[in-house]
Amino acid sequence: MAQIFHPVMNTISRVSIFGAVFFIVAVVLLLMVYVRSPYYTRAQVVLDQPVAFSHQHHVADCGIDCRYCHTSVETSAFAGIPATDVCMNCHSFLFNDQQMLEPVRVSYRENVPLRWNRVHDVADFAYFHHGIHISKGIGCSTCHGRVDQMPMTWREHSLHMEWCLECHRHPAKYVRPKEFVFRMESLEELVGTEEFDSYLEQNHPELDAESPDVVFKLREILAKEYKLESETNCSVCHR
Repeated sequence: MAQIFHPVMNTISRVSIFGAVFFIVAVVLLLMVYVRSPYYTRAQVVLDQPVAFSHQHHVADCGIDCRYCHTSVETSAFAGIPATDVCMNCHSFLFNDQQMLEPVRVSYRENVPLRWNRVHDVADFAYFHHGIHISKGIGCSTCHGRVDQMPMTWREHSLHMEWCLECHRHPAKYVRPKEFVFRMESLEELVGTEEFDSYLEQNHPELDAESPDVVFKLREILAKEYKLESETNCSVCHR
C-alpha cells in the first residue's frame, strides 16, 4: 500500500502532542498566577470611595479606637460601617467647611447613607464572624494589616482560603492577649512597652518580660487559656 502521510508527519505529531501538553501547563500556571494577582484579589489596591477616608489620620494621628466606628465588631459577624451621624459627631465642628467632606454633610442633611465600596468582602460561600475571632485573641491588624499606616484603605491580604488556613491550622502563632486585640502593632512590637510589661506583671508574673522567647511562651499559655484548636473542617466556614 502506498504511504499516505509523509514521514515528516511523525515529527509534526510529536511536536503537536508535546506542544499541547506545554500549552495546557502554561495556561494552568497563568491561571494560578492570575487568581493570586492584585488584579483578581484586589489586594494592595485602593478602591474609589465616596469620601477620601484616611485610617492613618483617624487611628494614628487622632487615636480613635476601632470600636468607635465599627461598633458591632466584638459581638457580630459584621464589623459595621459607621452611620453618617457618627462622622458628624466630630465633623459638625471639625473641618466642617472642607469641600472633600461635602458628601458627608449631604448624607447627613438628606438622611441618605453613603455607599462605601467594601474593601474586605468575603465570598458569599464563606462564613466569617468578627466577634469569634476577637474573642479568641486575634488582632485586627492580623487580617487587616497596619490600617494606622494607610492613608487610603486597601486590602492587605488575598482572602483566599489558603491564607485563612494558615491561621486556622496553627492559631497559636497569631494569638495575642485580648487587651491588645485593637492595638495595631504586632505582639513582638509591643514587647518592652510599658503596657506589655504591666500586662505580664498582672496576668503572667511567671514570664520574664526580657526573655527572648517571652512571646512564644505567652502564646502557648494564651492558646490553652482561650481554648484555641486547629479548625480546618470545611463546615467551619462553609455552612
